[in-house]
Amino acid sequence: MEYELVCGLETHVELATKTKIFCSCTTEFGGEPNTHCCPVCIGLPGTLPKLNQSVVEFAVMAGLATDCAISPISKMDRKNYVYPDLPKAYQISQYDRPLCKNGYVELSDGRKIRLTRIHIEEDAGKLVHQRGNTLVDYNRSGVPLIEIVSEPDIRSIEEAVEYVEKLQMIMRYIGVSDCRMQEGSLRCDVNISVRPKGSEKLGTRTEIKNMNSISHMMKAMEYERDRQIDLLESGESVLQETRRYNEGTGCTEGMRGKEDAHDYRYFRDPDLVTIRVTSDTVAKLKAQMPEDPRTRLKRFESEYGLPEDDARMLIEHRRIADYFEKASAGIKNTRAVANCITGPIFARLGSEAAKDDFKVNVSPENLNALIKLLDSGKIRMNLVKSTLEKMLDTGKSASEFLNEKDLAGIDAETLQKICKQAVQDNPNAVKDYRNGKTKALKAVLGAVMKATRGRANPLETEAILSEIMKKAD
Repeated sequence: MEYELVCGLETHVELATKTKIFCSCTTEFGGEPNTHCCPVCIGLPGTLPKLNQSVVEFAVMAGLATDCAISPISKMDRKNYVYPDLPKAYQISQYDRPLCKNGYVELSDGRKIRLTRIHIEEDAGKLVHQRGNTLVDYNRSGVPLIEIVSEPDIRSIEEAVEYVEKLQMIMRYIGVSDCRMQEGSLRCDVNISVRPKGSEKLGTRTEIKNMNSISHMMKAMEYERDRQIDLLESGESVLQETRRYNEGTGCTEGMRGKEDAHDYRYFRDPDLVTIRVTSDTVAKLKAQMPEDPRTRLKRFESEYGLPEDDARMLIEHRRIADYFEKASAGIKNTRAVANCITGPIFARLGSEAAKDDFKVNVSPENLNALIKLLDSGKIRMNLVKSTLEKMLDTGKSASEFLNEKDLAGIDAETLQKICKQAVQDNPNAVKDYRNGKTKALKAVLGAVMKATRGRANPLETEAILSEIMKKAD
């Protein structure tokens, strides 16, 4: 029997506020254990939470970016469970009146993964397992989260990856989170089941907790899908449970029975007031948001003539997209600008975090000035790239490295002489060319470009070399 994967994700995104959701403690990543917390974070008796307004605003922006309806009235609830990383024995979250509802994320094939809700909540602490002991670090306790809950619309591991990457791009783009999975800023709980292909009835699901790596998520989903299929084909039942992924074995392992909503005994938090989001507030936040990345992608393709892959690399990080647009002002050859960014500049940015920060020595104005020399025909692309490398090393402008000779171009007589010399210096390449190996011309062309420091026109030079090499003895 052929089975179909059914998957829905609960994605936890840490918000990029400076302080926590209910107190003034810093949300900065790292720090010595238990130094970024206070009596409110760790739930000491007598403390009162106060909701951070920025958390609500960031969540509304996330909802707008995913086409959600924004609830004018919502509230905070207590989700009760006992676990060492939750000192109050309850988590402040939202239950029946979330802030955002009924949105979607569109995949590249046009399919829409529906979003049930986006709600705000506080993060728990972190358990650290060392040499048989379990330690608790409460620095993360109280860090603001949004939880983005999808419908079970995902039908393959590839779709799950694309969905997470799209969410990651959107949230990072609008500035509500850095979404660095390696730092826990984006984590997924993967709800997965299988059913006979063509069936409409959902199978029994399991939940794989706290996936903070795309590659691990893929492996966990593949294992869990196959495990469930094996159980069903053996005549056994799939248990509804919460599981974890073991990186060492590549397997998922049972943790506990899967809780339902009634197990958490939700009730309204009596210490926090009702959240009211007016239409004026929504309009104000909408006006502050940047251009939607999906719209910007299409505009980069049509307005700047970029291939989709290049445009996608540029718009994935907002600072890079802004940099590209500034560097492209008044430029004809905008693909050259894109190539400079995705080539030499990206080569110096080793991680997604570095691309997100996008701190480079070359200002967009200096890159613009360099490409304008290319536009005017004064220099060639290989000289652009070598000059850009020096600019990246030093932070200086192109004028510091290009002299009058570089910008003067080459007259026809001089180019003829250089081409004849290159032919004389490369007899083997000439012989190969005359024997039908046309690619041999490239070796001689390279010698000319080196001799002219990239100033020669490649097409014109190829024509001259071809003529000389045909007549060579």
